[in-house]
Amino acid sequence: MVLTTPLKSNSIKIMLLGSGELGKEVAIEANRLGCEVIAVDRYANAPAMLIAQKSYVVDMKNKDALLDVILREKPDFVLPEIEAINIEALFEAESKGIHIIPNAEAVNKTMNRKNIRVFAAEKLNLPTSKYEFVSTYEDLEAACEKLGYPCVVKPVMSSSGHGQSIVKSKEEIITAWEFAKSDARGSADELIVEEFIDFDYEITLLSAKNDEEVVFCPPIGHIQSGGDYIFSWQEMEMSEVALKKAQEIAKKIVEGLGGRGIFGVELFIKGDEVYFSEVSPRPHDTGLVTLITQSQSEFALHIRAVLNLPLGFEFLTPGASAAFRANKDSYIPTFEIEKEVFSKNSRFIIFGKPEAHPKRRMGVLLVSDKSSKEALQKAKLLIDKIKLK
Repeated sequence: MVLTTPLKSNSIKIMLLGSGELGKEVAIEANRLGCEVIAVDRYANAPAMLIAQKSYVVDMKNKDALLDVILREKPDFVLPEIEAINIEALFEAESKGIHIIPNAEAVNKTMNRKNIRVFAAEKLNLPTSKYEFVSTYEDLEAACEKLGYPCVVKPVMSSSGHGQSIVKSKEEIITAWEFAKSDARGSADELIVEEFIDFDYEITLLSAKNDEEVVFCPPIGHIQSGGDYIFSWQEMEMSEVALKKAQEIAKKIVEGLGGRGIFGVELFIKGDEVYFSEVSPRPHDTGLVTLITQSQSEFALHIRAVLNLPLGFEFLTPGASAAFRANKDSYIPTFEIEKEVFSKNSRFIIFGKPEAHPKRRMGVLLVSDKSSKEALQKAKLLIDKIKLK
């Protein structure tokens, strides 16, 4: 592999579609390998734009606007970092020789819960919860009765828990319907109703793929609030039987989707049984913990996979992450941080988002310790020592 340097006639150009905190870390790793980064997002001064060589503010749901910026820059690789993207623009760009990561069809499958669930359960025969797709309120009622209570209702086009709820009785169906319609990140014309699996825990299995191999990071455990992650830790303790099954499922889904890059495979674990939940063909928010636990973070592995470089890494230490979310609006975000946060085995990363709004993720606390359990306990204590003024 020949590497270059930015802003030259032969530069390797990487375009990020979505330039939030995960995109920023991808941009940092791309810069470290001499790539030229073009950051695209719907608003100015998004985190990755702060360090990219070029940036554009674009409505990424608008096919013509998105295609125009891709073809104008002609990047070597386009990395979709969010799901709210016009898929037709990606297919057309790919048809013109632009390399979409991992590929346009994989992005299409994973941005829509219907597509990926049908692909995983019916084509790859992976174990999943039972499910129904509905588009009317009457169908939703019937699906809930069929799958039983509790069950989970989600828009097929959404992310990060938006529009998702657990229905515990017939009386709660109307609330779930209205919430799905009002809170979805995308279209809520169709919903998925899932059997509720009383799982023991949920993991993210980061799986990096280049043209020669698939490499797995140690499993990551996490705690969510409102469908959005607030704590994660690595590695998650699990049986060898369950871990092997998880890796087998992840390898099937990653190889089935094809292409290169890192994939965040989400799995439910109950005893030694493993169920496929979802997959993101990009770095995963719970994987921020790898910035302190691994010699090559998920972001470094993502860029290595994109460039088809070797994927070797070391797991250095157990660790945990705690998301810092704003509790108010602020147009000049200012952080008040107690000195204990900056110990020899903990640090705080400020994402650099230009505005703070309630529940918006503004930074992440990273902690290492002798065990992931101890790191998580420390992270829970230290996150309260950070305030938004």
